[in-house]
Amino acid sequence: MIATIKYNSRNYKIDLSNPLDISIPISGNSSDVNAWYIDHAKIKPHTEGEFTGKVSQGSATNFNDIYFNPHAHGTHTECVGHITEEFQSVNKNLKNYFFLAEVVTIAPEKYQEDFVISRKQLQYAIGNKKREAVVIRTLPNLKEKKSVQYSNTNPPYLLEQAAELLVDKNIEHLLIDLPSVDKEKDSGALLAHHAFWNTKGKIRKNATITEFIYVPNMVKDGTYFLNIQMASFENDASPSRPVLYKIEE
Repeated sequence: MIATIKYNSRNYKIDLSNPLDISIPISGNSSDVNAWYIDHAKIKPHTEGEFTGKVSQGSATNFNDIYFNPHAHGTHTECVGHITEEFQSVNKNLKNYFFLAEVVTIAPEKYQEDFVISRKQLQYAIGNKKREAVVIRTLPNLKEKKSVQYSNTNPPYLLEQAAELLVDKNIEHLLIDLPSVDKEKDSGALLAHHAFWNTKGKIRKNATITEFIYVPNMVKDGTYFLNIQMASFENDASPSRPVLYKIEE
């Protein structure tokens, strides 16, 4: 099914029958991607007295309880409420769901004892393109990204100046295949988070960060329409399912 989307007075055609899902699901297995020093998510039948919510064990329905933390388990989208004292709900702040996005691939570079994404790298990758969203795929891009146990591994992150560049370019939605845009252990500085949401100025409440994505190698760098699908949790973050659509010629 070909749909036409009007964006900045220009019509774009996308094939709705060919979605490119870049999310990592939560299965409840110990092999799921994980971070932040907590146990893996759990999906298990609800039990109460003699009742077990599993058809194979005699129940009329499958009736599972799910225990997870959106920041640690699978793909999630977060708003500025992740770092503010005042409560902010990503369910309230994200009001549009389709965006013109640029997919870029970057090999994090050595910086002191870390590997980082720099402002210069982002500037080179994005150039002068005007986009609402940027999707960052880091190298190496192995399928094992979907099951990495990130705690205490000091994964790559964005430098503060790189996040500032995204603000300068009016990019409102940042998606990345890492557990965080910030250094794992930074004593709570969260420089990239604060820069991206501009917490020292007019806070960008409509801006979001989506972490723990996985962009398959078959998805080429370039321009796509992005659909951010998200569960309706009144929370600073929610499990999400970002989907790319290739723009038809």
